[in-house]
Amino acid sequence: MVASGMKTNMRRREFLGLVAGMAAAWPLDASAQERVRRVGVLTNLRPDDAEVQSRLAVFVKGLEQLGWTVGRNLRIDYRWSEGNADRLRTDAAELVALGPDVTLATSGVSILPLQQASRSVPIVFAQTIDPVGLGVVESLAHPGGNFTGVTYSESALGGKRLELLLDAIVGATKIAVLWNPSFPGHADALESIRASASTRGIEIISRELKGVEDLESAFDDAVRAKARAAVFMADNMMFGNRKRVAELALKHHLPTIHSFPPEVRDGGLMFYGPSNEENYQRSAALADRILKGARPSELPVEQPTKFELIINLKTAKALGLTIPESFLLRADEVIE
Repeated sequence: MVASGMKTNMRRREFLGLVAGMAAAWPLDASAQERVRRVGVLTNLRPDDAEVQSRLAVFVKGLEQLGWTVGRNLRIDYRWSEGNADRLRTDAAELVALGPDVTLATSGVSILPLQQASRSVPIVFAQTIDPVGLGVVESLAHPGGNFTGVTYSESALGGKRLELLLDAIVGATKIAVLWNPSFPGHADALESIRASASTRGIEIISRELKGVEDLESAFDDAVRAKARAAVFMADNMMFGNRKRVAELALKHHLPTIHSFPPEVRDGGLMFYGPSNEENYQRSAALADRILKGARPSELPVEQPTKFELIINLKTAKALGLTIPESFLLRADEVIE
């Protein structure tokens, strides 16, 4: 069990150090003979977001472990669209115009702007749902185009998250699901949750989220329906407002399980899903293969092998909730 604050701060310092090193080492010594490769990074988040900093630190460290050094044989160009869809499209076009050898898309929302900007620049996605459905790969085994990366299935995780929530909230018979019907994977995850609920005699209260302004009324509706806990499925907008979500869950005394670790580190009760660290390590390995001459079309899309359970014990105490000791022992990380 690792305290998350120290871990996140350490990764943040690593990332900032890497960026500082990149700036200090540029331009390269004229005597350097090694060819410099260019990597683009497109993210919809903010540069001061500690979580995305920690993920990118893992990616850069992974490249370094494979022989790449920023300022010697590697240059990394970052674009941070900060939740602005128009800026995301502009940033994607700018990155492609730089002629990168490979570009990292940090989430599903970054993929389509990059696809619209280029059908030839190699793209690696770090974590996205259903790249086949998005039309960026022909199949996971044979991508066939300029995209490859790491994917996972929300539908398979929906039922598992419900089961974990029920194990932690003993005696719950009504569970709310807060979700965005237009976000890839959410509808499938809801069906998985319903299927799991039916085998355990649990009533599911479905509440669609229309936007951030709809959050408080969604929690109001869940409590009014007497839900004892909630499965919260974040889209990109909700992820960017995860602290507000955590505040509302606490205000409404509603324990929640989430799709991404930062939601729990910022106050949600639990997370279960693929390891972000593994996803970015594997993305670095794929980028390395492309930098060394492989084509994305020939690199199968990979799926996670490591899944994590994270529990915010501080939030549990604030909710007046006692998590069974046997359940805590199952956690990969407990935030205290």
